[in-house]
Amino acid sequence: MTGLAELIERDGLPRWLLPVREAAETVRPEQLSRFLPPAQGGRASAVLVLFGDGPSGPDLLLIERARALRSHAGQPSFPGGALDPVDGDPASVGPVAAALREAEEETGLDPAGVQVFAVLPALYIPVSDFVVTPVLGWWRRETPVAPVDPAETGAVFRVPLTELTDPANRARLRHPSGHVGPAFEVAGRLVWGFTAGVIDRVLHYSGLEREWDSSRTVSL
Repeated sequence: MTGLAELIERDGLPRWLLPVREAAETVRPEQLSRFLPPAQGGRASAVLVLFGDGPSGPDLLLIERARALRSHAGQPSFPGGALDPVDGDPASVGPVAAALREAEEETGLDPAGVQVFAVLPALYIPVSDFVVTPVLGWWRRETPVAPVDPAETGAVFRVPLTELTDPANRARLRHPSGHVGPAFEVAGRLVWGFTAGVIDRVLHYSGLEREWDSSRTVSL
């Protein structure tokens, strides 16, 4: 675990997380993805990119979508969902509120223990027509997590940043559609698609990325 002296650096964030916030404050949408939101349309949604200090050091919280779902079945992803209003409350539809709400519904975490420290530009997922805003958070007061509804969430797991930055776990994934994008072979799973793309860019622009063989490819 990270020592207390390293935890209190600026606004309560751990020292190792400061480069991530600094990168998030300056990164442009086109630096994160070539798929940018259309001028009109697209379903607004948000995901929670939650950093914690786990048993193996700094990590990210991910979920595995239930294998019986109609779309993205069994795919690792960030917790999140659509910016739908709750009980007619206008304050419930913003990306931060939606990301925290969906994370609670999917993993059971207590949103009160999450310190949101940055919001990335909205990105686009053409295949599902989602306009997704990644919300970055620090898990300053952790609570137990597990799938709340097995019909929606197959697993909840934490991936140490040391595994995500290990060159041996990095690859480019070739999708049957022909699209090629970042992938991570971690925690016995293949993380790809939108989630891998965001992780890849966050590691790159925050300076946490280690040199890896980008010519290595895997197939879905």
